[in-house]
Amino acid sequence: MLTVQVQGENTAVVRLPQQVDFDNASAVGAQCEDLVQRGLTTLVVDASGTEYLDSSGVTMLITLSRTTQARSGTLYLAAFNSHYQQIWHMLGLETVIPLFPTVPAALSVSDAREPAAAPGVSDRV
Repeated sequence: MLTVQVQGENTAVVRLPQQVDFDNASAVGAQCEDLVQRGLTTLVVDASGTEYLDSSGVTMLITLSRTTQARSGTLYLAAFNSHYQQIWHMLGLETVIPLFPTVPAALSVSDAREPAAAPGVSDRV
């Protein structure tokens, strides 16, 4: 299950589960894509609680990035642990999906791109 917090009109923070792997990556991706289809074109993916991410999870994030771009949106990745930050950079994926040290850092970039944001509303997907 994902935790989703809507930030303004077009932005949502999506907290990934502890593990994103072959067993759940497609379901996580489908839930995120549903948010994009509902008009939330900027997604900040909070990976602060993610301890394991396999290639299925990486593929899901790349696919989700393409989905948001197709709807003139953006995907930001925030709060990866140091191990996955290193892998992300080694693979050159920061050019595909920008990586931020914290969710607030990613939101500050997102806020600069959209009109003034309304107070956040929590939701569970």
